[in-house]
Amino acid sequence: MSLWDGLKELWMTTGLYGFLQPGGWGNFLMILVGLVLLYLAIKKEFEPLLLVPIGFGAILANIPFAEIAAHTELHGVIGEGFMRLEEVKTGLIGFFYDAGVTSGVFPLIIFMGVGAMTDFGPLLANPRTLLLGAAAQFGIFGALLGALVLGKFVPGINFDLYAAGAIGIIGGADGPTSIYVASRLKPELLGAVAVAAYSYMALVPIIQPPVMKLLTTKEERRIKMEQLRHVTKTERIVFPLATLGLCILLLPSATPLLGALMFGNLARECGVVNRLWDTMQNALINIVTIMLGLAVGSKMEADKFLNLETLGVLVLGALAFSLGTAAGVLLAKLMNVLSKKHPVNPLIGAAGVSAVPMAARVANRVGQQENPHNFLLMHAMGPNVAGVIGSAVAAGVLLAVIPVMAGG
Repeated sequence: MSLWDGLKELWMTTGLYGFLQPGGWGNFLMILVGLVLLYLAIKKEFEPLLLVPIGFGAILANIPFAEIAAHTELHGVIGEGFMRLEEVKTGLIGFFYDAGVTSGVFPLIIFMGVGAMTDFGPLLANPRTLLLGAAAQFGIFGALLGALVLGKFVPGINFDLYAAGAIGIIGGADGPTSIYVASRLKPELLGAVAVAAYSYMALVPIIQPPVMKLLTTKEERRIKMEQLRHVTKTERIVFPLATLGLCILLLPSATPLLGALMFGNLARECGVVNRLWDTMQNALINIVTIMLGLAVGSKMEADKFLNLETLGVLVLGALAFSLGTAAGVLLAKLMNVLSKKHPVNPLIGAAGVSAVPMAARVANRVGQQENPHNFLLMHAMGPNVAGVIGSAVAAGVLLAVIPVMAGG
């Protein structure tokens, strides 16, 4: 081989050569998208724990020829009268995806950590806030219907029932749940769904206040709520067990998510496994968050991400968050009409989307803009943690019902 041929072969292995090939512009654009995610996470502090690994994973997945996001595949090779299976080498973040997202393990471990960090006391002290958390899940089914409409009437968008379910769960404002459901129903949309879910969670302080103010009066935003009662340790221990028991009896498809959540919460509340509780809410969830973020980034390859359907996912995600916020606020207003004895500040209904604890903080901040002495944070935590349960239940419903409907 001549020196010129050697230099030519070397040139053809460079990233610059890859970017200049057909479709290479898409890889370059997705690297820029990854850099934007890193900017939002680092400079603006929008969900940095997930957007930093997702953004960096998007960069790694779009490096020409590196195949860092390659997935495990088996190919049959025929030779000497027999056929054997050869496994294609897996890239690092592709391995994370195959091992943790395809299997569903990573979202469940994160849910375990979320349970270990969650205090259900405000919900137990005021059980009717469970209804507010349930109402906020309306955004899930609104986005689902919106996806079906886009799939039917917009050329270039082919959302079937599975895709609609994967998109709709964005409205639950719960990243791990969105990833879990999307990986089960429509893995091709996982990158867009995950980016939409975590981006809009980070934008809760921007998305929610206009909706909250539009649907409430100044007098309603000034409503002061009664101090929460004390919740006993027995109640705290019984709650995760009772919730899991109901889930087992009524909606087994939700038990992976709810079971992980309630196990983490039981470890927190029982007081006898502090080492396990500490590991769940710190080391374990941090390690898995790193791998999950990189795995999600591996699905942001240009050929899968740069299309009209991704834009549809982003639009429907914003719609889902707005609908969920509105439904929670409107139900709180209805509760005040039906019962005037213990008024509810409608702002806490917006916290029913399960962006914990950001949605509760937003409700508290908007309330204090009208009345600086009105402290709604602990009241808002009730529907906020109820929203975590609500999104897991909604996920179970989607996973149970959609395959049946699609099959029929």
